[in-house]
Amino acid sequence: MLEKTTQVNFLYDFYQSLLTDKQREYMELYYLEDYSLGEISEVFDVSRQAIYDNVRRTEAMLKNYEEKLKLHEKFVKRQSLIDELAETALEKDQEKVLELIKQLKELD
Repeated sequence: MLEKTTQVNFLYDFYQSLLTDKQREYMELYYLEDYSLGEISEVFDVSRQAIYDNVRRTEAMLKNYEEKLKLHEKFVKRQSLIDELAETALEKDQEKVLELIKQLKELD
């Protein structure tokens, strides 16, 4: 469960601007503030089922955005290359540094 929550939080960070205000509010309360579905339904005066359906649909949308845009995947790859680049620079391997820079440029 923690792994799913972490994944959804990462995707939410990247794609929240593509969501409606209501979707953002529900997701923030459920995933970031750790509200229960019942607590959220009380805040918005809607059924628990409506909150559940909206959260699940929004999760699916976030996963769909990632499948198409791959912003999180590229971010993780970029961070890995930057870490490797920093380590390689300390070793003063200029050829490898240039190769890693080339890979970074290819991500965009």
